[in-house]
Amino acid sequence: MTVLVIGGTGTTGRPLVELLRGRGTPVRVGSRHPNGPDHVRFDWADPDSHRAALDGADRVYLVPPVGVLDPMPLVGPFLERAAGRRVVLLSSSLEVPDAPGLLELRDRVARTDGGAVLRPSGFMQNFTGEHPVAVGVRGGEIVTSTGSGRIGWIDAADIAAVAARLLTERHDVTGEHVLTGPDALSYADAARIVTEVTGRPVRHRSIGVDELARALTAALPADFAAALAAADALIRDGAEDRTTSAVADLTGRPPRDFRDFVRSELR
Repeated sequence: MTVLVIGGTGTTGRPLVELLRGRGTPVRVGSRHPNGPDHVRFDWADPDSHRAALDGADRVYLVPPVGVLDPMPLVGPFLERAAGRRVVLLSSSLEVPDAPGLLELRDRVARTDGGAVLRPSGFMQNFTGEHPVAVGVRGGEIVTSTGSGRIGWIDAADIAAVAARLLTERHDVTGEHVLTGPDALSYADAARIVTEVTGRPVRHRSIGVDELARALTAALPADFAAALAAADALIRDGAEDRTTSAVADLTGRPPRDFRDFVRSELR
């Protein structure tokens, strides 16, 4: 068994690779900039890299191209090449408005024999690094269009644990899996916890969807910025206000809670 981890140096790919290596599972780490003995070059814009990366791999962790509303022109041919392999797709619990290509990809993998789709809620890792939420935390103010809408924040390590189980151990669990942490929290709730744990004042300010879309276009294509802002409106209206038992059901342990994450990663 050899697993190709696309995005193997990314937020979920990195902990997944560590888990697989720890279990003695051969891994191919797909990355645009390979820099290790088990790394292989993988670039969505270069189909030749897809063929080479798949060579010898019989399982695939699929992270679609980032910032693309219709991934099918790139991912569709890759899935054809990957036929017969078990594929676990990283998707999202939130359905991004006006993005039928994302739904098409999800449905295609879910219908594949042995295919599984992970649909996690918001990543706790958004509060670290260079994500706009993390930048807001460091500046003392998180700005979104989510209002008081709540999200079942999940640690990327829990996503990786589920992926590892589905890729290597579980032969009978296919279809879609909505993954959340143990609690649904609004950005205001999250800001309060960050403040309590770190001692650094952080607040949440909700703005209009159009205003957010204009702000996001400074770093993102206009269509993707508009889609993300519209997704915030769905969160505001309750689309992500839920928790599931999927992490515990699939890994045998409870998911990490947000306060523990902040205590470990932000102090």
